[in-house]
This record gives sequence, structure tokens and C-alpha cells, in this order.
Amino acid sequence: MAFEMFSIAHFAGLAAAVILFAGIIVFRKQMREPGVNRTVRYGLASLLIVCEASLQLSYLLEHQWDVGSLPFQLCSLMVLVSAVLLLTNRKKLNDIVFFLGSMGALQALLTPNLDEAFPHFRYFHFFIAHIAIVGAALFILAVERYRPTFRSVMRAIIWLHVLAIPAAITNTISGTTNFMFLAQKPGTASLLDLLAPWPWYLLQLEAIVFALCMLLYAVIWLLDRWLKREGQTARS
Repeated sequence: MAFEMFSIAHFAGLAAAVILFAGIIVFRKQMREPGVNRTVRYGLASLLIVCEASLQLSYLLEHQWDVGSLPFQLCSLMVLVSAVLLLTNRKKLNDIVFFLGSMGALQALLTPNLDEAFPHFRYFHFFIAHIAIVGAALFILAVERYRPTFRSVMRAIIWLHVLAIPAAITNTISGTTNFMFLAQKPGTASLLDLLAPWPWYLLQLEAIVFALCMLLYAVIWLLDRWLKREGQTARS
């Protein structure tokens, strides 16, 4: 069976995402305890690594591994970067995971570029991996208290272009891959369908990415101000 957007299987994946995200927010203070913090970080990182390793293994077992199996899609790269961040706690990776990881994975969850439906392995891999990416971004925000700045936005955008280099080179050399959707729009329905044909939608995406990053930055900034105001009101 082919995967259908906004089907029961799709809503089930979204429901699982909401449960995990809510859990991170509700139990954020408990997750700041050193032992719990380490367990959650390593557990989430292990889940991300297992997701990518199992996907690559499935390609090999099914004799389907080729150049298109390389982890050069944005979310595949974010799986690896998020795992490294959680394992090493390197703050320099926060901007990449928060902006690029959350934006790419959320868009994927809402409009999945997925062919296989429940209960196929790829269905579970897709939702677990993308939910875990957003979970990592939410973890550093709610638990580790990461706060983006305007410089964070610019660093994330610069990193997006750096990460696009191997994807673009591979697309050009192979002529068959479409990493990061640089060669054409995805075959399944997505938000890119609303944009101009190739290559013009790539230019439109530059403005959209900047706008979305600024929106995320503004939301966190406004939320912080609201929480501080509520805290001051409660103390008075």
C-alpha cells in the first residue's frame, strides 16, 4: 500500500510526535538533573544513530544501495548532526539543529515524502527519525535552555549552504539523485508545489528559509518575554 497524506497512519505519526514533544516540555526540569539528562541525551542520540544505520542496512539487505542512499538529504544530515550534538553537547551545533533540523523535519512530518505505508519498515523509520530530530531541537531549547539570536539565524543559513555543497555535487555527477530537492521538486505532494518551477523555486526558498528562521527566532523571543512577565507577576 502506498502512503497517503492525512490518512490514519499519517495522523498516528503526528500524534506520536505531539506526545514526545509534550513530554520533553512537561518534564524539562527533571531532565536537567545530571543523571536523567545524560540518559535522555544518550538515548535520543542512540535512537537517531540506529535509525540511520538501520536504513542503510535495509538498502544493503534489499540490494537497493546506490549513490542515492548516501545521507545527503537535509533530514539525513540532521539525524547525524543531532546525534553528535546530543552525544558531545557541543554548543556550536545548536544553531544547526534548532533551525535546520526543526524546520526540515517539521515540514517532512506535515507533508511526508514517503512511498511506503504502515506497517512497512520505511514508515516507522521515517516518522521515528523525523520526530527524533525535532525532539533533539526541542530538548536543547526546553531542557538545555538554548536561546537563538539573530547571529544564530545567519549561522544556520550559512551552514545550510555548506551542507548543500556535497548534495549539489552528487546530484550533478550522478544525474539521478535529488538530494535536498536541488535538482527538482519531490515526486510526492509538498509545500514546494506552491512555488515556481525549477530552478526559480530555489531562489524563492532562500527567502522562505530566512523568513522561517526569523519567525522561529521571533516566537522564542516573544515566548521568553511572556514567561518573564508572568514570572514577575506571580512574584508580585
